[in-house]
Amino acid sequence: MAEQLIISVSGLRGIVGVNLTPAIAAEYGCAFGTFLKEGAARSDVRPSVCIGRDSRPSGQMLKSATAAGLCAVGVDVVDLGLVTTPGVSIMVTELHCAGGVVITASHNPIQYNGIKLLLGNGIAPPVEQAERIRHCFSQKKFALVDATECGQVTTNDQTDARHIAKVLAIVDRKTIAAKKFKVALDSVNGAGARVTKKLLAELGCEVSAINDEPTGVFAHPPEPTAENIKSLREAVKANRTDVGFAQDPDADRLAIVDENGTYIGEEYTLALAAKYIFSKKKGRAATNLSTSRMIEDIAQEAGCQVIRTAVGEANVAGAMLKHNCIIGGEGNGGVIDLRVCPVRDSLVGIALVLQLMGQTGETISQLIGEISRYYMGKEKLPVVPAAKFQILESFRTAFPDARLDPTDGYRFVFQNGDWVHVRASNTEPVIRVIVEAKDQPTAQEYINKIIQAKAFIH
Repeated sequence: MAEQLIISVSGLRGIVGVNLTPAIAAEYGCAFGTFLKEGAARSDVRPSVCIGRDSRPSGQMLKSATAAGLCAVGVDVVDLGLVTTPGVSIMVTELHCAGGVVITASHNPIQYNGIKLLLGNGIAPPVEQAERIRHCFSQKKFALVDATECGQVTTNDQTDARHIAKVLAIVDRKTIAAKKFKVALDSVNGAGARVTKKLLAELGCEVSAINDEPTGVFAHPPEPTAENIKSLREAVKANRTDVGFAQDPDADRLAIVDENGTYIGEEYTLALAAKYIFSKKKGRAATNLSTSRMIEDIAQEAGCQVIRTAVGEANVAGAMLKHNCIIGGEGNGGVIDLRVCPVRDSLVGIALVLQLMGQTGETISQLIGEISRYYMGKEKLPVVPAAKFQILESFRTAFPDARLDPTDGYRFVFQNGDWVHVRASNTEPVIRVIVEAKDQPTAQEYINKIIQAKAFIH
């Protein structure tokens, strides 16, 4: 069965040349532009949209097609070129645009690409508005304009400079620079290397960069997991660096390797960032239901509070704004600091982790040694897209002795603090199973119970 195009609150994602074509991209641009024009406060003001892309070879084609669709409904386009996802979010607000578009498939393999949408506040649309855009796209209800009213395309090359300036403003550059950190960086031939190397230079770091050419031909599978970033781990050891940072193709996620070349994972990224932020100020953090409870341990020690949301950076960012949170993010390596932008940002993660190292004088391994350790297991259960919610519903009674949270799929919390979260993915035809427990055997037992339950579903 051919894989279907996925349209969700995270935007549109598919396989280039199979279910994601220039025609589809143009129509999606028309739909987004129509939505923005309908919501414009003044009908006599033409909306503008920032658009950027990661380094995938298909990105330029899809960016041009999406821009054409926006122009076709009378929306102006500001072409930012090859930039990071957080960079687009920053420029949306900097340039007072009505919205933003990022051509990226994030951590998915090279055959995929996608179109991520941002509103004028730099955040992805909430569910209700995302559904309006989806309806406009599926029904092809486009507000096309005549030849004299078409949108115009201009370019802007200031994204890196604005991004770096905003990140530098949230840390003490002198404290970091005084340490003269040696940093290994793996940007997986994505969009992150150029701006990240500039940031690290500003912070006085010596950088050993690998996979830093933005070819979009990924040197390894792009998700920054332990098995995928072996070359970074080797680079840390070979160059005796203080830390290793791994980005995904659009640079909104960050995984960390310690000074010994040991992969500590994406979950620690937010934990370490929160550890620094809470050391400076008391307040709230927001994160999703699938993120490690390490952040709760850190918050509790600092006398702070954590708010849990449904998965998705728009949900986390929304909660951060509502509750005036001083830090937030997701356990996939995404850190959000509203002083920079309301989306996950690997540059923010890098700066805050280096600041924590500089402030404490401790190594990464020492810092994580101070945080409670848990084992987290993750599994993807492939499903037919049309059936994934029916299958998900069947898991509702899988753990009758646990406390059930139905906010996003089903999250089961046990008396000892262990938890299991099962939910339908917004970006892939899978059900995600995330488990956290004190040890690996216990976590695997939880996962096995879910897998066994699925085996009985027809």
